[in-house]
Amino acid sequence: MFNTVPNPIPARMKGLNRAEICDVNFQEFVRGWNGHAQPKPAPDETILDGSALDARGFRELFESQLISRHLDLMARVLRVQNKVFYTIGSSGHEGNAMVARAARHTDPAFLHYRSGGFMAERFRKLPGMDPIMDSALSFAASAEDPASGGRHKVWGSKPLWVLPQTSTIASHLPKALGTAVAIEAGKRLGVGLPIPDDSIAICSFGDASANHASAQTAFNAASWTAYQKLPAPVLYVCEDNGIGISVKTPTGWIGESFRNRPDLDYFFADGLDLASGYGDVLRAVEHCRRTRRPTFLHLRTQRIMGHAGTDFEIEWRSFEELCAVEAGDPLLRSAAIALESGAMSKDEILALYEETRRKCFAAAEDADSRPRIETLEHVMRPLAPYTPDKVQAEATRAPSFDARVKAFGSEDKLPEKQVPKHLAIQINQALHDLFAKYPETLLFGEDVAQKGGVYTVTKGLHKAFGNRRVFNTLLDETMILGMAQGFANMGMLPIPEIQYLAYLHNAIDQLRGEACSLQFFSDDQFRNPMVVRIAGLGYQRGFGGHFHNDNSVTALRDIPGLVVGCASRGDDAAMMLRTLAALAKVDGRVTAFLEPIALYMTKDLYEPGDGQWLTEYPAPDQALVLGEERVYNADATDCVIFSFGNGVPMSLRAARQIEQQHGWKVRVVDLRWLVPLNHAAIAKHAGECDRILVVDEGRFSAGIGEGVITAITEGGFGGKPIRRVVGADTYTPLAGAAFLVIPKDEDIVAAAATL
Repeated sequence: MFNTVPNPIPARMKGLNRAEICDVNFQEFVRGWNGHAQPKPAPDETILDGSALDARGFRELFESQLISRHLDLMARVLRVQNKVFYTIGSSGHEGNAMVARAARHTDPAFLHYRSGGFMAERFRKLPGMDPIMDSALSFAASAEDPASGGRHKVWGSKPLWVLPQTSTIASHLPKALGTAVAIEAGKRLGVGLPIPDDSIAICSFGDASANHASAQTAFNAASWTAYQKLPAPVLYVCEDNGIGISVKTPTGWIGESFRNRPDLDYFFADGLDLASGYGDVLRAVEHCRRTRRPTFLHLRTQRIMGHAGTDFEIEWRSFEELCAVEAGDPLLRSAAIALESGAMSKDEILALYEETRRKCFAAAEDADSRPRIETLEHVMRPLAPYTPDKVQAEATRAPSFDARVKAFGSEDKLPEKQVPKHLAIQINQALHDLFAKYPETLLFGEDVAQKGGVYTVTKGLHKAFGNRRVFNTLLDETMILGMAQGFANMGMLPIPEIQYLAYLHNAIDQLRGEACSLQFFSDDQFRNPMVVRIAGLGYQRGFGGHFHNDNSVTALRDIPGLVVGCASRGDDAAMMLRTLAALAKVDGRVTAFLEPIALYMTKDLYEPGDGQWLTEYPAPDQALVLGEERVYNADATDCVIFSFGNGVPMSLRAARQIEQQHGWKVRVVDLRWLVPLNHAAIAKHAGECDRILVVDEGRFSAGIGEGVITAITEGGFGGKPIRRVVGADTYTPLAGAAFLVIPKDEDIVAAAATL
């Protein structure tokens, strides 16, 4: 492509570090250039004929490229001295600085790890910021790192609207689209956005990542949205370097895959050439901003110096191929542009190159002297913030009377004035109250709008609050949770619904790897407040099998920072929802509300028609405390049964039988909060009772019951008679066979007999 690149590197350099080769290569190229230079252009003159860049813009982009390169070189040198802890570099991708220049610093950016050029250029958008020192602090894992507080090397900045990502492989694409959709939704709702109304969301990723399921679902959802003429201003930037670690992308694959994709507008730009590429980048950014359509920018890049410092490409790539790759270094082309246009002389380029190197190494040495994280408390500080008094005050703050009357239709229809109701109705009433309390609340998922959900739990919300706040999505749990993160990013309170717990496992990384990690990796500068409603657990009759009776909550228990509540009765459900929403609003928490499907319509407890599982609707100023259990027969000390969800009414029925058979007084504890478990409360009840039963409708392995047993044992009461009544390690079969694999009332009674 270039007619000014150096000759292939001689054989004597085959054994050298490839970073050193690239470093030497650049300097020798500049010194050896003998072309004809044009007269030095004025700052506002274009650098070359046909270029959209003026001299000032080119100079700044070139400087950003050099900053990115020298941060990479610095990382390779200082990593072996344990002064730097990250070597995945941006070398060959420095052309992504053009995207940062063409966009605004208020355009939310979700970047992959080869975004050093983008970040260096975006730092120019606000005065007084230092891309070199900020980056050096991150490389050094310094506690003073302004992006993550030293928890990971991330590209991120609160003032520059770069939301930190870790080593993402496409998992950030759904939330980028969600953010784009949320920008438009916020305008329609009249919710005050934290960024300008015409902002776009920017998301960068590699050509290999474009094949990932999370990427494909985001592209499909973007097209699906645009096909319906709904605005979705997301700019997907595919930085195509032709390789993923060591697996090559077939030549032309990205262009063929995306050039004619319906309702995903395709642009190509040469990221190796600032002069020819910038105009195309600018057109893509302006198109996305003007049309509000999802836009795909195919940016040609090169990966030089390997995937990371530990990737010795010479072991698996031919020497000739490496030489060809290094000859395509975009910095060589930028140096050629500077020289050909007369914008810079050889001496100026080399002086700038060495001065940038000096600044990067000086910053790194400075960063190495700064404090690092040294305590567990410091590590975990931003993971799960909890301010109990503020949360409780918010949870018990009732909506205005007028808003409630409007939501429910009349004063006479206020739910606290109605007769006791079952779980599904009380959840529905509580959702109406949350919508009245928080105008920024949105509820969305599969079938939740006009239909009101598979079990009519969201019935009436669409009619009461309209399409803008209650809407159906495509059948894609990954995108539902990606959308939730986007709305949360834009200051709204999303309540996404996952139709069945089994379906969550398709998309759980959106919670584990993305939503719940944001506070941790941004040092609590960015938050994803949301309440994820998940219908699940077993015991449905005449319907189901595994996909509709899934009782596996283990994956949820393993997500750091997540709060999971599971109410077994209607009044608890209403009060729990208020607390979950308050946790999201006050502390930015990601919360999940696990709804036991089989209890949705349950009215009776002991006998048909007794109505003892109906509850009154709690006044809107009542809420639960996080971790607070519900205790039945609190004075009983002969035996305690710990349970949750469907296990609670089973345990109450079993307790009656146990009392009749053995004369024991039985205490039943509804845990209600599954993540985090209240270890202190569990130990307290275990200590006060002579015998212990743990009823867990989940599976034998890795269920909630294991956590309860751990709390009892670590509380010092593991020596007491104790039994666990739990489901089998199997998938749930269809029809009556389902009840062979989950606990039953008689199993609890039988377990008590063994005590």
